[in-house]
Amino acid sequence: MSFSAEWLTLREPYDKRARNTAVLDTVAAAMAGRPSIAVVDLACGTGATVRALEQRLPRPQTWRLADNDLGLLARAAALSNPPQLNIQSVAVDLRRDLEFVLDGPVEFVTTSALLDLVSHDWLKRLVTETAARRLPIYAALTYDGLATLDPVDPLDSAMIDAVNKHQHTDKGFGPALGPDAAGTAPERFKAVGYTVTQGASDWVLGPKDTAIQIEVLTGWAAAARDIGAVTIDDVIAWLARRRGHVMAGRSSMRIGHVDFFACPTTTR
Repeated sequence: MSFSAEWLTLREPYDKRARNTAVLDTVAAAMAGRPSIAVVDLACGTGATVRALEQRLPRPQTWRLADNDLGLLARAAALSNPPQLNIQSVAVDLRRDLEFVLDGPVEFVTTSALLDLVSHDWLKRLVTETAARRLPIYAALTYDGLATLDPVDPLDSAMIDAVNKHQHTDKGFGPALGPDAAGTAPERFKAVGYTVTQGASDWVLGPKDTAIQIEVLTGWAAAARDIGAVTIDDVIAWLARRRGHVMAGRSSMRIGHVDFFACPTTTR
């Protein structure tokens, strides 16, 4: 599954604002004192994780950015200008070639907004392969299925339930964990002896955040339509009412996400 550069650009400032600072501080403390660091970023998109972390990590840094979208990789490769920041882009199908991406000179794994899209089996592979290599991992912005909207609409609960059902459909890795990933992934790492620091990283969208609210609501309406748990007429009417609130400047949303940093007792 791939996302458009326009959507990733739109959401990046909200992701950056939402990232849990306590988790980021733990990452920085764990990496402090290294003379350099080699990072692999899974499903890198346009490189938002690099921009979120590079000021918190020791330099020089080498980033191996992995994605299956050549257009997104080209945008991410433009990050190679800052001093002591070496960007290497790798076009790869993570469903098939996760092990290949993790091989070689890697000391730290990162990913953002990915784990709710992957399957139980793929997550098991990720845990197994990172643990075998004793690699720490920072996983940010995993959707947890919780959302609140204001003002409240009678169909909000049904629509959010439909969205969460849609999140479990195949996103390219098999049946997706969806909102279950936020709780399941940290526990999987704890089970293999990792210490896990986690915290909420909710999107908080206010009345002025019109563009992203419209995109989110439109995407939710499409998901509910596909699942079929809400009638088409109700989906259309709900979206019209919610868009009306947004355009009138009276809409706000909170969308739940979780960040975590999992670190083995000894690292490479």
